[in-house]
Amino acid sequence: MKQIVVVGLALAASAVFAQGAPIRIGEINSYSTMPQFTQPYKQGWQLAVEEVNAAGGLLGRKVEVISRDDAGKPEEALRHAVELTSKEQVDVLAGGFLSNVGLALADHAVKNKRLFVASEPLTDAIVWDKGNRYTFRLRPSTYMQAAMLVEEAAKLPAKRWATIAPNYEYGQSAVASFKELLKAKRPDVEFVGEQWPALGKLEAGATLSAIMNSKPDAIFNVTFAADLARLVREGNQRGIFPKVPVVSMLSGEPEYLDVLKDETPKGWIVTGYPWDQIDTREHASFATNYYKKYNENPKVGSVVGYATMQAIFEAIRKAKSTDNEKLVIALRGLKFSTPFGPAEFRAIDQQATMGAYVGKLDVRGGKGTMVQWRYADGKVYQPTDAYVKARRPAEAMK
Repeated sequence: MKQIVVVGLALAASAVFAQGAPIRIGEINSYSTMPQFTQPYKQGWQLAVEEVNAAGGLLGRKVEVISRDDAGKPEEALRHAVELTSKEQVDVLAGGFLSNVGLALADHAVKNKRLFVASEPLTDAIVWDKGNRYTFRLRPSTYMQAAMLVEEAAKLPAKRWATIAPNYEYGQSAVASFKELLKAKRPDVEFVGEQWPALGKLEAGATLSAIMNSKPDAIFNVTFAADLARLVREGNQRGIFPKVPVVSMLSGEPEYLDVLKDETPKGWIVTGYPWDQIDTREHASFATNYYKKYNENPKVGSVVGYATMQAIFEAIRKAKSTDNEKLVIALRGLKFSTPFGPAEFRAIDQQATMGAYVGKLDVRGGKGTMVQWRYADGKVYQPTDAYVKARRPAEAMK
């Protein structure tokens, strides 16, 4: 009897999906160059797609995702975007990890009037200076995360600051926002040193020597992945950490703490994701389902992948269509759920209000973790409408 019921449900689902061609989402990301983030990210969006199809799909149609690897190169991302929109005829484009890749995809979106939901690229430019009608961004921007960190950085007695950031769009944007926001809160601070290593090629010894020569009271760090590991290891060996206070973007994410393990620098003020300590209903449900499917705990990438698809699904439901012009209208002001709680896309700049966790790093049981953390709701850390209007092209707001 049980087998008959299962077969019946499967046939019913097939009958529903047969009413129309699948809804196709083209997804592009840096799978081969940033696997520590993008593999959990992929598992996150796969879980979301599996769940929506099990519930009957969208508009009576099955959801399919066609995924491509951009290898961390804007030109590769563009090649895939052209192929996905023309040959594969996807309804929506999504993804992006590196900010320069995200900007390339955003440029493709506006030139071809195709919706692009940027999941991870953090540069402020993607929704402000180079923003456009067809690009929406999920994760909190460099401005938003800098604002979250500045709230804590301003409490430090430090007056002389130095910065370390990868020399491309993301790093430049993060440092610019941090400087602007910290000086607004603390006019007495000065920035005495900057280091701009090439992404993935940080020479930790030379970088730290140059930074310490400027005699900073504190450091703002924006490096991540392998560069972060090199920086931490060298800084620990030299006794710089935890002696010199560090405020660091993204460093509390399990993608990076799992690599650092007992080398995690204690006391750093960070944005991150204390997945094992969050007890909200939304997060518990997501984390449980994620573990059941993959037999591992979620990472930030997992949340971003899952939430990206949830936002797209909700837009399609609201628009009752996959027409890109209708989806743009639906996404402006759209409210949707994420494992971090409710979020929405601001109509004025098409930036989501999804937040991040802010806290300090510590080592527990030989592993890096976040302590003294709080959830920073993204809507609190976005600038005024006047600020946005001064930076975002008027054409993008039509």
